[in-house]
Amino acid sequence: MKMQWALIAGLVFALLTGIFAVINVDSVQVNLLFNTLQIPLILLILGCTLIGGIIVGSYGIYRQYRLQRENKQLKLRVSELESSATSKSTMDSFKSMDLPDSNESDSLLENDSIQSQRKGNPTGTL
Repeated sequence: MKMQWALIAGLVFALLTGIFAVINVDSVQVNLLFNTLQIPLILLILGCTLIGGIIVGSYGIYRQYRLQRENKQLKLRVSELESSATSKSTMDSFKSMDLPDSNESDSLLENDSIQSQRKGNPTGTL
């Protein structure tokens, strides 16, 4: 919706500039730093409007390019942070797993062998 209003405003401005330029067709003296020219006012008005449009358009393109570049850098940074967060959470989950200590595993094996011997297994294997 915003773009439609901007387009309409631009067209109205162009129409008013065109009408203003057509009304002013007299020749005027333009003083450049090194020379003086006599040109019709209509050309001066249209030329200045064109130069202003080019300047504003160039700035808009530059700003859009800069924002796209910044957006790309931020997306890369987000993906880096997400990958580091997932790897960190994976490492934390591995660290937080309850692994039996060597003393606990030895005592479990001894209990298993004692229970198996009581059941009639003389070798002590399962």
